[in-house]
Amino acid sequence: MLTTDAIERWLREDIGHRDVTNDVPGETTGQLVSTEPGVIAGIDAASAVFEYLDVAVTPTVSAGDRVDPGTTVLKASGDAQAVLRGERLVVNLVGHASGVATQTRQAVEMTKTANTTGETHIAGTRKTTPGLRGIEKRAVVAGGGDTHRLTLSGLVMIKDNHIAELGLTKAINRFRERKSFATKLEVEVESPEMAVQAAEAGADIVLFDNLHPETVRQGVMRVPDDILTEASGGITVEMVDAYAETGVDIISMGSLTHSASSLDLSFRTDE
Repeated sequence: MLTTDAIERWLREDIGHRDVTNDVPGETTGQLVSTEPGVIAGIDAASAVFEYLDVAVTPTVSAGDRVDPGTTVLKASGDAQAVLRGERLVVNLVGHASGVATQTRQAVEMTKTANTTGETHIAGTRKTTPGLRGIEKRAVVAGGGDTHRLTLSGLVMIKDNHIAELGLTKAINRFRERKSFATKLEVEVESPEMAVQAAEAGADIVLFDNLHPETVRQGVMRVPDDILTEASGGITVEMVDAYAETGVDIISMGSLTHSASSLDLSFRTDE
């Protein structure tokens, strides 16, 4: 949820203690325009910023819409100083979120043709920008992806460090005893053999981490059908089809949020 505190923090960071640049009298109207093709996200955050500044705002597209160059994304009108103060923040938020959504959509579309035996879902990870997780996770959804776990409390994930400390079976037993019945348990594995061991020990989801697609394929074939399988670890959009062809249920990608290029947008006031 986007809070007033977050918006105030963003504006304080950008405006500083003395804003001469935007000391413009009167009223104005303006438009946020996409200058390249992509998938739009972050419209709700942009609207909240302008509304906080008492600027009237009208989105002209919805999150998840694909746009062409020259498409107006939203319109704003009100006190000129307020409009101009919100301009850069709005451009940055929508540009970043739309870059995430655009890259997610590319990955989602690749899985549709690559996995001929079922459906592979694209998911984000917790590799998000501090303070912007909500915006970035919603952008993944706008692009057609899944959020994965939003916080540590959303899923119990046993990773390599847990296994190094406790051992695989002991770690699974320990966390199964402590988690809620409503919380799934995922185990990170480094081989098909380890995947079988995790499944037998009670994992709900088996995560193949940093493994070659062919190794993932072998692991997927050995895991029972009632257990979800996931591939992760350095996967980029260019690699999605190879992993989708393995039949894995989920491909989680930190690159969706930490490496997406911002969509180029421009805010133009009307003459």
